[in-house]
Amino acid sequence: MEKVLKTKRKIRFQDCDPFNHLNNSKYLEYFLNAREDQIAENYGLDIFEYLKKTGLSWVVASNQISYIKPAFTMETVLIESQLIKYTENILLVEMKMWNEDQTELKAILWIKFIQYNIQTKKAATHSEDLMKLFQSVVTPIEQDIFENRTTAVIQKLKSMAKV
Repeated sequence: MEKVLKTKRKIRFQDCDPFNHLNNSKYLEYFLNAREDQIAENYGLDIFEYLKKTGLSWVVASNQISYIKPAFTMETVLIESQLIKYTENILLVEMKMWNEDQTELKAILWIKFIQYNIQTKKAATHSEDLMKLFQSVVTPIEQDIFENRTTAVIQKLKSMAKV
């Protein structure tokens, strides 16, 4: 089962600022939409069907994002995502936006999701089946602080460029 999921998207005019850069707030939409599609296509987990069936879903608890290089109007970008940490009710997903050939990093995002019961309006515990799925796809990373991770990714890219 794939652990790092990848999707290509075209940056649309209506999502850009007067400089033809993707608007800062729109990055989150591109990331979230890509992740929803990726987990449905790769893991068979349609979060909307899951909500209908179980009354459970995930809400965003926090976002941490670094904008590295602008994404431009009509540019095709590659969005990758991976689960980097999980608990009985939390998921931490790392997402990166690259240029199409994955040589230029545009942005990096950590997004923390909490499983939520829509009936009780409280955090919920992941099922045993979900925990097995998470165990099979988690890709732990060395850094546990977002800024340190961003620095490490950028430094790795710079060292690869020198070779």
